[in-house]
Amino acid sequence: MPSPLIASPCYRDTRKAIDFLVDAFGFEVHALYEAEDGIIVHEELTFGDAMVMLPRPGDGETGRLLSAVADAGKPTGGFYLVIDDVDAHAQRARAAGAQIVIEPRDRAHGGRDYTCRDHEGHVWTFGTYDPWDTTGA
Repeated sequence: MPSPLIASPCYRDTRKAIDFLVDAFGFEVHALYEAEDGIIVHEELTFGDAMVMLPRPGDGETGRLLSAVADAGKPTGGFYLVIDDVDAHAQRARAAGAQIVIEPRDRAHGGRDYTCRDHEGHVWTFGTYDPWDTTGA
């Protein structure tokens, strides 16, 4: 079952954010709706069973409640996604322009992860530790 939690990180440039998240992190476009003038009015990106939608600051009812990272001064939260190959993913993200702020490392609680900032400053951590896995694997 897909996750019922859908994150909504706020981006100033939605089209650039979509391209970055697809190229750097491996998201896939699930749905994309554009107005006649080419402005993206709604988007859904997936990563496995996870989904994000990307409101613009000041745009629409939800966007009026949110700020871009640059406007807030720094991120107010971050994202963690479970992946299989941390080192390969970090290389892909770095090549696409992500700023690696914590290099790939093994964790005391299990798993391996790394943390980066995307092109607008959002903080993303990708790791092998799966908190849903109760088998201890």
